[in-house]
Amino acid sequence: MAEDSRIARMKELVRILDEASRAYYIENREIMSNLQFDALYDELVKLEEETGIILAGSPTQKVGYEAVDELPKETHESPMLSLGKTKDREEMRSFIGSQNVLMSWKLDGLTVVLTYRDGQLQKAVTRGNGVVGDVITPNARVFRNIPLRIAYQGELVLRGEAVISYPDFEKINEMIGEDGVQYKNPRNLCSGSVRQLSSEVTAKRNVRFYAFALVKADGVDFQNSRREQFRFLEEQGFEVVEHVLTTSDSLDETIAYFEEKIRTFELPSDGLVALYDDIAYGDSLGRTAKTPKNALAFKWQDEQAVTHLREIEWSPSRTGLINPVAIFDPVELEGTTVSRASVHNISILRALKLGIGDEITVYKANMIIPQIAENLTGSDSIELPERCPVCGGPTSVHESLGTQTLFCDNPECTAKKIKSFTQFVSRDAMNMEGLSEMTLEKFIGKGFIHTFADLFRLKAHRDEIVEMEGFGEKSADNLEESIEKARETTLQRVLFALGIPNIGVANARMISRAFDEDIDRVREASEEELSLIEGVGPVMAGAFANWFRDEKNRSAVDDLLTEITIRKTARPQPAEGTEAEEGENKIAGKTFVVTGAVNHYKSRRELAAAIEEVGGKVTGSVSKKTDYLINNDAASSSTKNMTARKLGIPVITEEEFMAMLGN
Repeated sequence: MAEDSRIARMKELVRILDEASRAYYIENREIMSNLQFDALYDELVKLEEETGIILAGSPTQKVGYEAVDELPKETHESPMLSLGKTKDREEMRSFIGSQNVLMSWKLDGLTVVLTYRDGQLQKAVTRGNGVVGDVITPNARVFRNIPLRIAYQGELVLRGEAVISYPDFEKINEMIGEDGVQYKNPRNLCSGSVRQLSSEVTAKRNVRFYAFALVKADGVDFQNSRREQFRFLEEQGFEVVEHVLTTSDSLDETIAYFEEKIRTFELPSDGLVALYDDIAYGDSLGRTAKTPKNALAFKWQDEQAVTHLREIEWSPSRTGLINPVAIFDPVELEGTTVSRASVHNISILRALKLGIGDEITVYKANMIIPQIAENLTGSDSIELPERCPVCGGPTSVHESLGTQTLFCDNPECTAKKIKSFTQFVSRDAMNMEGLSEMTLEKFIGKGFIHTFADLFRLKAHRDEIVEMEGFGEKSADNLEESIEKARETTLQRVLFALGIPNIGVANARMISRAFDEDIDRVREASEEELSLIEGVGPVMAGAFANWFRDEKNRSAVDDLLTEITIRKTARPQPAEGTEAEEGENKIAGKTFVVTGAVNHYKSRRELAAAIEEVGGKVTGSVSKKTDYLINNDAASSSTKNMTARKLGIPVITEEEFMAMLGN
């Protein structure tokens, strides 16, 4: 197998195994058998040994997170200069002249310099001010796609751009709320993510690295070609910016290719870079005080349109932040119709001096995100709302790092409770499909949802939902079908869905069973009664009882019960001659790990559910806290079996587990 084919296969294996592990350990579902997983894992190990390359995220490596009190500074061996820029094609054509250039994306993220020695990543430093940068080595180790070990054993120094994709940017902005202020664009988010003091935070941000320059690799013949340098980096396992060999004659064709692709490109890019392929020629040109002469950036000529502002929509979030969104007469930009753009915060709103009816110019930043470029009228007549558009509570302007933002001051604002609604509709709760956090936030913003019961009354807003962006008749039908299915449920699902403090899935199940799945008995349970349940301590019992004493909560539950039906779950039948609770007593409070093929259950997930049904706990990995490993192949040499034997943890079969149940 060719080197590039082996690396491609390694990347594919890392992706497949990561997806399978996430499904099994986090989502509690199986997408492949253990046999298949082990075969792919072994294949990856073999390829890593053959190539000498280990990719970031490889399941063969256990990544430890690191934290620092502050980021150390380091001076670059040579200053990192900024590229010269042009928006004029003829200027770019003149730059190319009779040379071949590599035309590539100019990614919009954070430039990082990586240094490898003896095949190992030794150091990662940000560009900083071009002279001094921040040392972010622990964070670079958790980038999604850099190799932690490479085949080349000399000193390798390269530069690249750390970026966060648009889909990840949107997803992360929904999940985080640092000071209640969302990130304005992927570049700002990436900069904050790369420069975290804890690499664990960086790891959650899905940062990727794309190499764009090889600085040093002694002893390698690159045949005087930058293109060969890129190929070398790819052979070492790096992802390199997409590039096209271009001449002055093919310039227009190349630019047209990138302009078409950026419409659906998931990585932020603010233009292109032309780099002379001839290394010696490019180096011979030298540099100015600010820019190198071997490369030139081509910036996108943003298409702009003039329109009129019709409304400022105040969009609340779960953090209490209320964002201004400009609504204007629809215009065509970059091939699509645009009628709205985020204004981000009060500071920007005031700087633009916006007013209803103002004539404004709009564009798509990086040909992707709609933005207001300029206000041609400047009436400055927008008044800030004194009341939250969702709850009617008072608002106030907060200032942080020189930026002013508008917040709802009502701690009981429905918009702030988005997380509770998200839990309510989740798979282990009411299992209402089609209600993502983003969709819930939209429904809350439009006033469709104020209580849990309102989720079952969304049909009353069908006409408006059908007209919402991302919806239609089919989506509305699917949502209604999912809601109808959720009307018949179990008490344990309801208790978890309500978001009662300290009550997880397993605790909800234990409490439900202890009161024979009777909602009335559960609601009136005292702290003393709850404390008698195995696994429920005094703190949990107190929080649970207090939650149901609150009149608002009781009223919300009463309202919810008018919309749902609680059915009792089937319980495992005890074997003849055993006490009904004997099996549960043996399993309650015990921690199990399930691995390998199952014979008596449909899947490992069903077996895990049976364990939790009687008060046990299921985890994904074997540790000192594990009580039993269930594996029908007790002689297996799998990692889990070996770890269990090393720790003295019993490895039992399904039949032995079922005997513990009393079946």
